[in-house]
Amino acid sequence: MGFFQPEGTMAPQLPPPPFIPSKPSVSYIIDCVYQNTYVWLITGEQFWFYPTRVEYGEISGYRWNGVFWQFYGIDPRFVDAVACPPTPTLY
Repeated sequence: MGFFQPEGTMAPQLPPPPFIPSKPSVSYIIDCVYQNTYVWLITGEQFWFYPTRVEYGEISGYRWNGVFWQFYGIDPRFVDAVACPPTPTLY
């Protein structure tokens, strides 16, 4: 979907984790705002996403395209499941 990047939102500075988390049986995108989130769509497509806004009829944020984060929007009716696991730290 083509969306413009609104003022005041910043894409993540680091790439997403190098792993694919387990797909949960129950999940809510609202619990993952401002976190690296793995998304499974009902179409079978899956990708890393960094949600910055959740509203009725639209989820927006940044999708990882393999090289950089790109502003992206999703209709929540197409989301099958999401996972936002904790990112491991070095300490």
